[in-house]
Amino acid sequence: MDVLTGIKIFRQVVESGSFVAAAERLEVSNAMVSKHVSGLEKRLGVRLLNRNSRTLSLTEPGRVYFERCKTILDDLEQTELELGSLNDAPRGTLRITAPSWFAGQQAFAECLADYCRRYPEIVLDVSLEDRFVDLVEEGYDLALRVTGRVGSRMAGAQDFPVGLIARRVQSYRWRITASRTYLKEHGTPLSPDDFARHRWVTTGDFDTLPLIGPEGTIEVPVRTVLRFRSLAGLVNAVAAGIGIAPLPDVYLSDPAFREVLMPVCPDYPTRNYWTLYAVYVSRKYIPLKIRSFIDHYVAYSGQSAPTDPIVSIEA
Repeated sequence: MDVLTGIKIFRQVVESGSFVAAAERLEVSNAMVSKHVSGLEKRLGVRLLNRNSRTLSLTEPGRVYFERCKTILDDLEQTELELGSLNDAPRGTLRITAPSWFAGQQAFAECLADYCRRYPEIVLDVSLEDRFVDLVEEGYDLALRVTGRVGSRMAGAQDFPVGLIARRVQSYRWRITASRTYLKEHGTPLSPDDFARHRWVTTGDFDTLPLIGPEGTIEVPVRTVLRFRSLAGLVNAVAAGIGIAPLPDVYLSDPAFREVLMPVCPDYPTRNYWTLYAVYVSRKYIPLKIRSFIDHYVAYSGQSAPTDPIVSIEA
């Protein structure tokens, strides 16, 4: 027997003053009301009501049980109202995890600022880290993660565990990049053959880098002078003029770097690319705070909606 239904019927009996009145209000039979109350008493092993043909009163255990049940039902009703209101306007705390290199993007900070202005009842809790995050276990609402065809020597990309939902946001091409200061001091490489004499900043341990040219894929030598474990450090090192590096092309248009960084040998991009996804746990009943942020971020990134924006990651 449904305990919650029994509790609701028991409360109605007490508040109505009789089984008959409770049955009328709940639009069920007298027998059904009696069955549920008797079921509760049997389950609890105590008598909840003193009743005869004319009067009804609570026993001492019944009075305690009634007060507790009333509190539980009131709390449940309030919770349902609050959850319903979440579909009217985004509110609450939105926990987001994103790659550490987002810290180096002014555009991302501006996107967050604009979202906060639009949705003042949302508190953004953002964690920038490159490790795998269990959204359910660690209580995150949303992950911004990159994956795709990325060389194993390039840091920062991740695959997704099965059972998640991912919405594609945008794709990044990797391009050889340098600062204007570096190029003024060391000269501009005019072809991949010139790369061997230049200083490189990397996020991995490798001696050559694959590039895509008119004649196909080629391998160019790399002389690393500084190595980072994160893209945030890499892009700032390149901006400081330490050396050249492969970087996602998003940095070339980022307000913080677009007057500083320049593509080098643009006809020879790397063979790596990343796709950024917004990842969450369930397709059903997506809280408005999650849906509103994803829509906002997609619009802010200036990407047109892809034809297959939702990907279910299955085993």
